[in-house]
Parts: sequence; C-alpha cells; structure tokens
Amino acid sequence: MNFWRAICSSIIMALLLLTSPARAEQERSLEEVKKEVMRRAGRSNPFDGIRREDAEQVLKSITSLNRDEWAKAWCDIGLAYEAKGDELAKEGASPKEVGELYNLAFNNCMVGRYPVASTAGKKDAYRRSVRMFRKAAAHFEVPLQIVEIPFEGKKLVGYLQIPAGAVKPPVVINWGGVDGWKEDRQRAVRVLHRVGLATLAVDMPGTGENPTLYGDPAAERTYSAWIDHLAQRSDVDGSRIGVWGGSFGAYWAARLAYVEANRLRGAVFQGGNAHYGFQEKWLVPAFTTGGATYLFGAASLLEARNEAMGTKTMADFLKAAPKLSLLDSGLLDRPSAPILGVNGKLDDQAPVDDIYILMEHGNPKEARIYPEGRHMGRTPGMAEDAIPNMIAGWLKEKLSR
Repeated sequence: MNFWRAICSSIIMALLLLTSPARAEQERSLEEVKKEVMRRAGRSNPFDGIRREDAEQVLKSITSLNRDEWAKAWCDIGLAYEAKGDELAKEGASPKEVGELYNLAFNNCMVGRYPVASTAGKKDAYRRSVRMFRKAAAHFEVPLQIVEIPFEGKKLVGYLQIPAGAVKPPVVINWGGVDGWKEDRQRAVRVLHRVGLATLAVDMPGTGENPTLYGDPAAERTYSAWIDHLAQRSDVDGSRIGVWGGSFGAYWAARLAYVEANRLRGAVFQGGNAHYGFQEKWLVPAFTTGGATYLFGAASLLEARNEAMGTKTMADFLKAAPKLSLLDSGLLDRPSAPILGVNGKLDDQAPVDDIYILMEHGNPKEARIYPEGRHMGRTPGMAEDAIPNMIAGWLKEKLSR
C-alpha cells in the first residue's frame, strides 16, 4: 500500500510540474482576494496600515487581478495622501500630522507593489513607496538614518535606528522575506527599540535594493559586509550583534549563525527553511495547493520566490533550491551562535521540521513552536505583537551578555 501511495504521489508531482505554475486554481479569485483584503484591512499584514475606507474604494475600482491594475489603484490612493502631506508641510502643520499622511501614502503604495515588484506598474509603485517611506521616516519617534555602504562594485542600503538615550547599544540586523522589505520592518523594530536595542533593517537578497539574488554566492557576503560596517561604528556596539530573519529570509539568519558564529550573539529563525523546505517533496504542494495565508494563493508565492531567486518556472526553482540546504552543505554540525527557531506547527509555507533539524545537529538550540500557529507562528486570536515581544526579549537577553 505504501508503495502504491508513493507511486501516486510521484505521478501527481510530475503532472503538477508539467502544468503552468499560474493556473487559475492555484490563485484566489478576485472576489476571494477582495474578501480577504477587507478581513485584514487595518488589522493584519500587509494591510495593517491601510484605512478600511481606502481599501473599499480600491476594491470597488479594480475589475481583475491584473498586477498593474492592482498597483495603480492602490498607488493612486498613496499619491493623494503624499500630495496632502506635502501641502500641509508647506503650511507648517505639525510633524505628527504630516508624518501620518506620509505613512498612509507609503502603506498604500507598498500594497501596490505587494507581494513583489514583478511588473512595470509594480516597480513604479515600489519606487514611490520608498520615496514616501523616507518622507514619513523624517517624522519617526526614533530617528532613522539611511546608511549606504559599498559592496563589490555596487552598494547596500539599510535603515539604522538608535533609541533615544541609548549609549552605544547592541544592534539587531533584521529583514523579512520575499514580500516584507526593509521599509516594512517598523512594527518589528519598534518592539526592539522598546527593549533598548538599536536596529538595522535591510533587504533580503533578491528583494528591494539588495543588489544580489537569493541564490548568488555573493548573497551571504552582503550580511557579512553589514557586520563589518557595524563593527566600525562608534554609535552602536558592534561586538554585540544579533540577527532576525523572517519567512523566506529566515534562512539567512540560520546560515549566518554558522558562518558568522564568532561575531553574532544570537540569531532568530522565524518561519523559514533550512533543509526540508528546499526539497521538492515540500515545495510542490506549497506552490500548488498550499499558501493558505498567502493573499493571492500559492501561485503568487511561487512568483515571489522566483523573483527573489532569479528563476522563471517551478521546475527552475525546484532545481535551484536544494543547493541551499544547510544540512547538505555540512554547516549544521558546525558550532553556531545561539539560535531561536520560531514558527507555527501548521505553517504550509515553511515546514516546522526545519526547526527540528536545526535542533538535532550541532550545539543546543532554542525554539518556540505554536501548535495552532500558521506561517511565522501567527495564531488566530493572538495579539499582533505577542511573538515579536517574545523574540525581542530573547534577543535582549542574548545581546546583554
């Protein structure tokens, strides 16, 4: 019986690979997306910074899931907020009022490029969102410095923030996954600021302003370049650095815990892949019938990861992904910096088994697994900041030593 199940499973996977990764049944319908947007509007990622009335206006105007139509509808709202913010700034309005308008402008254009800037319209929305974010950042409670450093003939761009009154504090380099870029890290960094940690938000390889793709040999070196930079600064303690990677970006936090073991005090691996999540057995279902929490459905998850990896099809991705395995690379049995694995047991984008494989090798690791949690550990009914608060406490403890 097990033999025939294996045969059937192989046949199904083969059929899935032979079909287009953008089949209609792999994507949510327009009506399903509209319903999900309204469920999340003003409440949860990526719509927690969106006003419900603006979401309603956009959803009345769009007639399809065409990516450029989506981008324009949201960015039109963002541009209107930006223009209003510019006008009030000229009139001498309060920084808080102006900042709120720019933040609304950013959030709407960010949703316009979400989940990935894969078309001309989405790329335009992304460029505008960065401009609006930086206008908003001028009014942040914790000042934001735009840091640019040279990297192998190109440049890296990050956002450094140091809490008021903190004297040479420890610093956490943090990043998201294929759809959450450095401009989207403010909820996470505010939690870190509250416990006295400085933050450097960067883009994961293959996203935002990072000049390397996810699978490039140079991708790992972008993080080492940031560690080099922080070690030379006088306003943060470059000897006490932690990293926090989320979703598809969590892989880099785990990898850095090994390759930068001597320079990191702690690494948070939240909702990511280490070995099993890079294998065909996991990826084919994730890209076809999975992605329950992904706004547009599984095909969109594949599109976003392809964009980060520089691959074009599911077959291309399945060929490239196993090369990233931390087990097959031999890293897992090497000494590592302290690692905290975090995820939901029900995650269908990244297998919780990848936390277990980290714990089964090398020096002891720590973990927090949420039995009813989905991607990143998010659990129905749980406060939005519950998991970030737990992570911030762990990082504070590790970086205070």
